[in-house]
Amino acid sequence: MAADMPHVRVLVLSMADDDDSVFAARAPLGGAEPVRPWRPRGTILVTGGTGGVGAQVARRLAETGAEHLLLLSRRGDRAPGAAELAGELAALGAGVTMVACDVTDRTVLADLIAAVPRERPLTAVVHAVGVVQSTTIEETGLADFAELVRGKVLGAEALDELLGDRPLDAFVLFSSNSGVWGSGRHSAYAAANAHLDALAERRRAAGRTATSVAWGAWGGGGMLTGEGVEDWMRRRGVLEMPGELALNAMVQAVEHDETFVAVADVDWARFVDGFTSGRPSPLISRLPDVRLLLQRPAEEPTAATAGRFAHASPAELLDLVRAEAAAVLGHADPAGVGQARPFKELGFDSLTAVELRNRLRAATGLQLPASMVFDYPTPLALAGYLRAELAPEDAGDGLAGLDRLEAELDRVAGDPDLRARTALRLQSMLSRLSGAAEESGAGLATATAEDMFALIDREFGASQ
Repeated sequence: MAADMPHVRVLVLSMADDDDSVFAARAPLGGAEPVRPWRPRGTILVTGGTGGVGAQVARRLAETGAEHLLLLSRRGDRAPGAAELAGELAALGAGVTMVACDVTDRTVLADLIAAVPRERPLTAVVHAVGVVQSTTIEETGLADFAELVRGKVLGAEALDELLGDRPLDAFVLFSSNSGVWGSGRHSAYAAANAHLDALAERRRAAGRTATSVAWGAWGGGGMLTGEGVEDWMRRRGVLEMPGELALNAMVQAVEHDETFVAVADVDWARFVDGFTSGRPSPLISRLPDVRLLLQRPAEEPTAATAGRFAHASPAELLDLVRAEAAAVLGHADPAGVGQARPFKELGFDSLTAVELRNRLRAATGLQLPASMVFDYPTPLALAGYLRAELAPEDAGDGLAGLDRLEAELDRVAGDPDLRARTALRLQSMLSRLSGAAEESGAGLATATAEDMFALIDREFGASQ
């Protein structure tokens, strides 16, 4: 946002004039003066106030003038580090009240708000409740989903309802980039944060103050403290932000009267490959960094790689795919990668799909698309694709045709009705081919590839 924040990328979502599409754009301040200064005063309520990020917020508020901090969390003054935090805040001159409560309980919240002393009135709210999720949508039941969203969503709704039209210096909602561009293992978390962004817009429409900040990765005690989380985020291009810079961004967003901003430190070279592996993304395509990356020329294969698998057999290519897939997933034995098991079931996501693409590109010298794992969703189908690319002159032989058929069957596997109809058609075809072969005194096993594909062409049409 400002010149003193060199590592933090601040984005806003904009509406294109030509096609009504939503896209991300940089939001530099460009020397603009604040709309109004925010000097913390009176009592400020912070939810998630004893957590890693909430504690950082509390310290900043105390440093800059807050007279009293009402810190709400699940464990209150029994939270780890709560006593030390209270001592730090007191040393900075702020009174502190730590309360263990469920922020979704309107009755409790109403009582706490009513108890704020008149001489130190409630002037601002920072809703910094955090929740950790690392499951896919398929692994998240309805009850789990509801539990994951309740603290953020119902807590924010309760605060909005109870405070109503009360004049406030700030009503800050801590949202997340997962609600902006999504995350495969943050489905419920993403939905909850998108709701906060919408709530900020709703409050503004009603003439109330609100600022929702969709954060990237906070350092110094945020959700990156979970085992392996920081590495997982870094591999995807989302880097740790120093807490001091993030706090500066929060204050600036309030002072410049923002309704919504996204603040993150992003390594676009890593992020773009994974984010666009399954499909292009108009959302980020207008960012200058992304545009340059998407326009970069493809690397030419070296002589060493170009011919290594030029004459590989289908079995060798299947072994290659399974070995590289196992390496990406961290499996010691490629046998754990079933040849007909979908990559998605094996645990592949957008990032690991790109890693597999890169490994196979290095091995074969082929210019492979990042979407290949989604286009050819099993090791067997992908090996067939590699063979066709390496030896296009053999594309018309029986095995290449079966590879193509295998890939097509994988495409319909997710549709139960289409899968059932396809199975019936194939059974009917095989039955007729078997009958014809028996009439000629031969068994089905003696049918040639040409016989099979002639029958497939008659049933499905040569254009299929």
